Amino acid sequence: MTDAQPAFTKEASTSLDALFDGYRRFRAEAWPELRKRYESLADGQAPKILVIGCSDSRVDPQQILGAAPGELFVLRNVAGLVPPYAPDQAHHGASAAVEYAVRVLKVERIVVLAHAGCGGVNALLNGAPPEASDFVVSWMGIAARARGAVDPALEGDARQQAGEEACVGVTLGNLMTFPWLRERVEAGDLALTGMHFGVATGRLRCCDGAGVWAAVPA
Repeated sequence: MTDAQPAFTKEASTSLDALFDGYRRFRAEAWPELRKRYESLADGQAPKILVIGCSDSRVDPQQILGAAPGELFVLRNVAGLVPPYAPDQAHHGASAAVEYAVRVLKVERIVVLAHAGCGGVNALLNGAPPEASDFVVSWMGIAARARGAVDPALEGDARQQAGEEACVGVTLGNLMTFPWLRERVEAGDLALTGMHFGVATGRLRCCDGAGVWAAVPA
């Protein structure tokens, strides 16, 4: 018995062609080398690192950080934000991912990965487009205080980058409001790190505990 072929409209089939082609390349080129690794992961995962990054299609944490399948637990959303700890009955997708990574998987490091040209940060600094008013505006309100951290004398790309770095600081600060996360940080068995990726340059920068940004040697 063979798998049934999915039935799609002509328009849907056309839009899926690239995805199916990519899958075929994966099976032909990557799967032979990765098969044993995936088989070893079939019964569970044990990543040591949680990466909180942006949903932006240009910024793939696994690719940028050269990680293999199973090495990173990844949370991606607009601008890579995490709200403050608020254990109520509302839906908290970002907080749920943090809880699972920290309390269940016991990750040892959390990386907050920002990037150049972030549309979410641009919306925070300059206003969101009308089409993004239902959810993006409210979501970026999590990082409202980042605006005050940006030097008003900055303009253009410098202002944008300062906003991206400030949003990393907001997320790092919000993470520390989770009591069970703070306990692990203070016990020395969980570390928090901020990073920033230059889309045009391919360069990665890292933020130390004092909030100073420096390039990671290539």
